[in-house]
Amino acid sequence: MPHVVTDSPSNKPGEIILVRHGETAWSLTGQHTGTTDLPLTEHGEEQARAVGVALAGRSFSQVLVSPRTRAQRTADLIGFGQQAVIEPDLAEWDYGAYEGLTTPEIVAERGPWNLWTDGVPPGVTPGETSEDVQRRALVVLTRVRADVLVGHDVLLVAHAHIFRALAVAWVELPSTAGQILTLSTSTISALGYEHGQPVIAQWNAPAT
Repeated sequence: MPHVVTDSPSNKPGEIILVRHGETAWSLTGQHTGTTDLPLTEHGEEQARAVGVALAGRSFSQVLVSPRTRAQRTADLIGFGQQAVIEPDLAEWDYGAYEGLTTPEIVAERGPWNLWTDGVPPGVTPGETSEDVQRRALVVLTRVRADVLVGHDVLLVAHAHIFRALAVAWVELPSTAGQILTLSTSTISALGYEHGQPVIAQWNAPAT
């Protein structure tokens, strides 16, 4: 059954604001970056500061951040590092044997491939399916939903694929539906409610 709430001017739900981390060397080249802990590039730091300007004046009841350095640094640069709490379930997709590879490299090796439907083989790490990633996303949504329902905004700082999984989980689509979304570095997205229904209120919006 869909998760429906009743909102009114006196009891308006809040939003979940999603900020993808700034550019890294691998996001620039299109390499799958799950467990590898890369820093932001100089441009990535500039991107993150621009997000901070866009979010200036907003307050959040919770700020949850991926355990990866690139997300934590982004949280610092947008001005919410001191409030941030590390949330392991916001870590990026575990790409297993495909860690560090680009999609063209994977396709050249195995033929047609879709991360969301085909998953990844194990490598140094076990790898995950889209269902695995959505289960983690649902844990995060359970953690923040109560605050949103009483009108508070929540900020999450993490990665492209976990956020795509989280967004489709919010609107109660299957895990494979994440493939219909795209998400650039240092963008702002928002999940919320309209007429009591969960919605993707904003997606992949640049900070400037």
